[in-house]
Amino acid sequence: MLDAYLYELSWMFAALFLGVAMGTLTGIIPGFHVNNVALILLALAPALLSIGIPLSAVAGIIVSTGTVHTFLNYIPSALMGAPDADQALSLLPGHRMLLSGNAARGVAWSARGSQLGLFLSLPLIVLARIAFGPELGWYEDLRTMLPFILLTISLLLLATETTRLDWPKWLQITTGGKFGTDSRLAGFFSATAFFLLTGLFGWTIIGPHSLPARSPLDMPGASLLLPSLAGLFGIANLLDIYATTSHLPPQKENWDLPPVRPLLVPCFWSGVAGASMGVLPGMTASQATVLVMGGRNVAAKMQGKQGFGMDWETRRLTELSDDELLEIAKAEADEGVEGPQTKQDLEIIAILSAVNTAVTVCVLGFLYIIGRSRSGATLALKAMYPVDTWSSLEPTADFIRLLAITLAAGLMAMPIMRYVGKGMLRLHAAIPLQQMIMSVILFVAALVFVSTGFIGLAVLIVGTMLGLLPPRLGIRRSHAMGVILVPITYLLFENLVDNAGFL
Repeated sequence: MLDAYLYELSWMFAALFLGVAMGTLTGIIPGFHVNNVALILLALAPALLSIGIPLSAVAGIIVSTGTVHTFLNYIPSALMGAPDADQALSLLPGHRMLLSGNAARGVAWSARGSQLGLFLSLPLIVLARIAFGPELGWYEDLRTMLPFILLTISLLLLATETTRLDWPKWLQITTGGKFGTDSRLAGFFSATAFFLLTGLFGWTIIGPHSLPARSPLDMPGASLLLPSLAGLFGIANLLDIYATTSHLPPQKENWDLPPVRPLLVPCFWSGVAGASMGVLPGMTASQATVLVMGGRNVAAKMQGKQGFGMDWETRRLTELSDDELLEIAKAEADEGVEGPQTKQDLEIIAILSAVNTAVTVCVLGFLYIIGRSRSGATLALKAMYPVDTWSSLEPTADFIRLLAITLAAGLMAMPIMRYVGKGMLRLHAAIPLQQMIMSVILFVAALVFVSTGFIGLAVLIVGTMLGLLPPRLGIRRSHAMGVILVPITYLLFENLVDNAGFL
């Protein structure tokens, strides 16, 4: 009996350490997702089983890899300009930290946010078990509300656009100037048009007749979502920085973790959003982020405050363009002062990281609560062996084991972020900024080609061209999340109508 226990424990530790190493690797490689690792391990599962490695250890490797990945993937997004889908919205705040000499603080706040997202999601799993378990069975009712939830999230994303833009001359002449020369309404219309344009782009990627994605090397899990998001958020932003910035300021060695108390409430709501996205099909950390930031804005409005917007708190800041905000960041670095923008960016980074990690933990919980996979990693777990759902009062032994590995991996990821962040900043110091930018662009392009072929490169180019539009229109780049939200919302509404017998 004791021998069997020690055998199982030894494989748990082996899975933990191997998963931490793999999660560190995937986290710092731009565009490489934990889903790729999960699918590769799924394909290798029979061979691993034949040499004596139990499937429970392979499952442990998958969950520990995914957990560490959510901690580390902030670094290539902020310090290299190459975000994945889960960190796309953190790109601009992270770069402002880099340009103001506060990159180390950005990494520290991201680590704290991920840590809080990890632990605050645990009680939410218990609540989800009560709500969606066999006793109450709310899951089916929630599924019918999904399209309306997504539509609400999309409207929140657009409603938080506060930029005042000029009306077209022809409209001013036609209306006799009744609308004035500029208006927030013009900014809203511009944001909506761009949102729908990226949605049309997304339809070619994840729609029912989407473009085929195939790796020249037959890599598993080929998806055009990688090149589309890399173009919209990553390379487009890198090109803007290449054109406007020639050097980086010296970075302050401030790696101290921020206090927990100020971040407790926003990170808790991030966990709630992460749990919501974890139970709903087709949802990711990106949509959860939009939900959290939009909800914060609505709450501020209800309290009679100006509101936070999607990226910044004060009216003064929301009226500035991304380029102007970057100039403020560089001026702060030159003058050695810290403005309100820095505080706001740090809080946003923590919230985004909390959402990202909470989604990873919650999708594992929902796999055992409702028996449905919500990510590539949980899909691999479900395909690997039968999942014993949590139907009784006590959770299953398999779930407890994987949850313990998840928590341990998260704790180990905290110091790893610091060492990896230091290494990345030394790399920035050794290589001129513009050379670094071109190297990252070429690396991302090569990664896109290896994983998705020439079609992926074409999607990358189109995504980059679209991603260059927001700063020139005067709207936020976060509206490019329409690439995911629009096609998924349409498909869900179509399915809802079809179920009603109208199609």
